[in-house]
Amino acid sequence: EVQLVESGGGLVQPGGSLRLACVASGYTLNYAYACMGWFRQEPGKEREGVVTIGRDGNTRHADSVKGRFTISRDIAKNTLWLQMNSLKPEDTAMYYCAARTGCSNGFLPPLQSWSFGYWGQGTQVTVSS
Repeated sequence: EVQLVESGGGLVQPGGSLRLACVASGYTLNYAYACMGWFRQEPGKEREGVVTIGRDGNTRHADSVKGRFTISRDIAKNTLWLQMNSLKPEDTAMYYCAARTGCSNGFLPPLQSWSFGYWGQGTQVTVSS
């Protein structure tokens, strides 16, 4: 059974930073066809893609976070990270880790929630002074 557990959310002032972690079990980050991503959702709104990472490490960012958010992974720890800098109040949301299989070399998952089959429970990020 695949489990994704996020952590690292919290309250931060505008301009601050947070680093989110997603620990995977039952799913290997270096699996031949593994891809992952981060999504976020505000109450009453649709879940939106933040950044995705392909099997070969290529990434796709939402325009709203380019230059501020960085995705990375630690294969040895089976952990996915999201470094968030220069946070803005509009970044406030529940952040979710997502995973999928079926990713060949060169394939980069779209920033669409339907593209992913496994989800964590989410971690809340609030940016406020």
